[in-house]
Amino acid sequence: MSDPTPGSLEDWAARRPDAAAIIEDDQTLTFAQWNRAADAVAEGLIRRGVGPDDIIVTRLHIRTEWPVIASAAAKIGCSILGLNWRLTPSEVNYVLSNSGATVVVCDDPDPAALRPAFDGLTLKLAVSVDQPAEGFLPYAELLAAPPVARQSRGDAPLIIYTSGTTGLPKGVPTAGSGADPTELLEYARSVAESRPQIEGDVVLVTMPMHHGAGPGLVRQTLRAGNLMVLLRRFDPVAVLETIARHRVSFWTGVPTMYKRLAGLPPEVFARHSVASIRTLGVGAAPVPPDLKDWIVDHFGPCLNEAYGSTEVGLATYLTPEMQARKPGSSGVPHRHVHLRIRDADGRDLPPGETGEIWIKTPVTIHNYLNADRLGEDTIDADGFFRTGDVGRLDAEGFLFITDRAKDMIIAGGVNIYPAEVEAALLKHPAVQDAAVIGVPDDEFGEQVKAFVELKPGQAATAPDILEAVSGHLASYKRPRSLEIVAELPRNTMGKLLKRELRAPYWANRERKV
Repeated sequence: MSDPTPGSLEDWAARRPDAAAIIEDDQTLTFAQWNRAADAVAEGLIRRGVGPDDIIVTRLHIRTEWPVIASAAAKIGCSILGLNWRLTPSEVNYVLSNSGATVVVCDDPDPAALRPAFDGLTLKLAVSVDQPAEGFLPYAELLAAPPVARQSRGDAPLIIYTSGTTGLPKGVPTAGSGADPTELLEYARSVAESRPQIEGDVVLVTMPMHHGAGPGLVRQTLRAGNLMVLLRRFDPVAVLETIARHRVSFWTGVPTMYKRLAGLPPEVFARHSVASIRTLGVGAAPVPPDLKDWIVDHFGPCLNEAYGSTEVGLATYLTPEMQARKPGSSGVPHRHVHLRIRDADGRDLPPGETGEIWIKTPVTIHNYLNADRLGEDTIDADGFFRTGDVGRLDAEGFLFITDRAKDMIIAGGVNIYPAEVEAALLKHPAVQDAAVIGVPDDEFGEQVKAFVELKPGQAATAPDILEAVSGHLASYKRPRSLEIVAELPRNTMGKLLKRELRAPYWANRERKV
């Protein structure tokens, strides 16, 4: 077997076998133990017919098994598809069918409830990590396979499913297939250097593994040979306790996580030392200025912001020094990232003028998984992707995001797509039309609100409709409130005017922690 790649799991297992690599609760895994477990799981999968180019779905919380399975996939040559554990069986079935995935690993408390998700599909394997269930192989049996030493082939390609404005989820391969290798390497270095880990960092992981941020942080920490501490479920007090207990120096969260910390009684926060924190990261949603001020007041000037999307990867970064000089900015582009601000006709606008943001990066997708190439209204001939966000560039190249052109709702850093929620509402026999918007929420940034128009002669109550939709949508997508209206606002072409629905909620909105 060839020498391991520097910064790979095999490399650290050879150089620092007894160094702690992963901590979850009271469980610690050294680099050697991690590598041995990954070799065993890889062998267990191979013996059950899993091979290169298979897609392994991981429907898992933030737990030790995820990096082990991801490393096993890398050794085999498989891709990893991160799946939200809150998706309903019907939603899971669509993703499995659309992706062509052949293996599912879950930690559902009742795996049997997931079986309808496999209807009509041919899977090679379904694995349950915690609970036994008919039709599921216990994860312990994979782990019990004799470990056969294998060299990983780089990170396992990651697939993230994200919905578009048409509603149905779409798979996004995040590996940058077809990109110039030199540009891809320099881009990756630029991303890593914008929020660098240093030797000896202790990294807290609270970002989910069905989002690009969680796997990205695990992989960055592995390359640096640092210790990662996994917190299965976010809890603000548990975060403070973990920071103090393990002297965490590096943490990335979404604004909602910081808001929950800020919402703790001051005496609770004061009971835990955060002096070890060297670098904080935030992204996935806008950060209110007052929240930034609170973070700096309580952790020091260590907050780094990032802006991007699943389809283009990370595009810009803002360091603490930049924030002091350019308050309100989303930062400057990474290396080999190009930004354009365009008007409604697609013409480039000069610095200072506001328009739609188009982005080109080495990892920009040209098509979703198993789908045709995107049209020029989404990605132009030069490879610029239409983000749906609105903003401007200043004379120094700093990006300022002012609005979102698309209807997407961001609640707690998670993307929610109105068309998907509307489609579920329309399943109710009394509903003629539906419109879903995001309204302000102090904790999550936005919450889902629905408006429905009933069919003539039909009757239904808001609780009836909300109860009916619960079986079709994951809990975080369900409307938190619903209003029945006589008629939804439309233009002369019959198009819903959502801006009229939003206006009363967002007019003169105060920003506060």
